[in-house]
Amino acid sequence: MNSYSFHLQGADLQACGSGALFWPAARLLVVSDLHLGKPDRIARLGGTLLPPYANQDTLLRLEAEIDRTGAATVVCLGDSFDDMRAAEELPDAEMLWLTRMMAGRRWIWIAGNHDPAPSLLGGSGLSELRHLGLVFRHIAVPGDSGEVSGHYHPKARLSAGGSGQTRRCFLLDRDRVILPAFGTYTGGLHSDVPVLSGLMRTEALAVLIGPAVLTIPMPRDQRRPLALTSSR
Repeated sequence: MNSYSFHLQGADLQACGSGALFWPAARLLVVSDLHLGKPDRIARLGGTLLPPYANQDTLLRLEAEIDRTGAATVVCLGDSFDDMRAAEELPDAEMLWLTRMMAGRRWIWIAGNHDPAPSLLGGSGLSELRHLGLVFRHIAVPGDSGEVSGHYHPKARLSAGGSGQTRRCFLLDRDRVILPAFGTYTGGLHSDVPVLSGLMRTEALAVLIGPAVLTIPMPRDQRRPLALTSSR
């Protein structure tokens, strides 16, 4: 399985190569920052046009993770839509696709800074979710523990074979895990920025996602990329 297994406050979790987090014992799948409707919002604002298939690609990958894990509960950690207008104007075909994914399982929309009230599509809308010792929210709270969050779209750079590469990543330590953005064309924030260095302990790991999950010490200075140290 292309994932990295770790423990958080007694929960056995899997950081998956797709960017989703899976809690097998609870049959709970977590994704963050889908940013559905981003190409439409950027076009509305007169920005650089993005490929129009971003929504479809994001939904296809989400459906694959639901099917693979058999999740009974899906938690979307905020910024599921690029803004509330994007949620209201989701094309009918994509609305139906999402509705079919939601059928027969518990679906929780955590409010984000882009979409403070996303539950208009069904499911439950919450500011945060507390479940069996873990707390699920959009933005990490300094000093908290057992926390699962998103918002920052973390990514990290490493050197391997004489060349460098940058990937989206999970950041995790004994207090928290910060998920990468699951949505297509969402960009990212390097892990060495002060806000992330301030949140994560010195022993924090970066779990780089992709076809083969790679685990490295969390980079804190991107001017000196870290060499690969381990993988699972």
